[in-house]
Amino acid sequence: MKDLRNRVQLIGNLGMDPEMVNLDNGKKIAKFSLATSQSYIAGNGEKITDTQWHNIVAWGNLAERSEKYLKKGSPIAVEGRIVYRQYDDKAGQKRYITEIVMNDMLFLSKKEE
Repeated sequence: MKDLRNRVQLIGNLGMDPEMVNLDNGKKIAKFSLATSQSYIAGNGEKITDTQWHNIVAWGNLAERSEKYLKKGSPIAVEGRIVYRQYDDKAGQKRYITEIVMNDMLFLSKKEE
């Protein structure tokens, strides 16, 4: 059961092209948003689609693969862990962010795409 600790699996579509960050030590980070949607029928018969947005962060080889193969709208499956962090913005206000640090991904689009 230890493999279940802080493990997240998502299937969705990229909301933006990956944003690449090159660190001073030569490592790369890819950041992008991922939309997951769930639909249901409300009590009045109306179809409701609930979309959640997730901040995804990829390091190293996964960042390079993200940069090379992913673009806005790409359907992918992501596995990773949830990370919560905080920082002070330019105005000195404390800000909180939740991210999924990606451990693995699976491309869901057709090969010719």
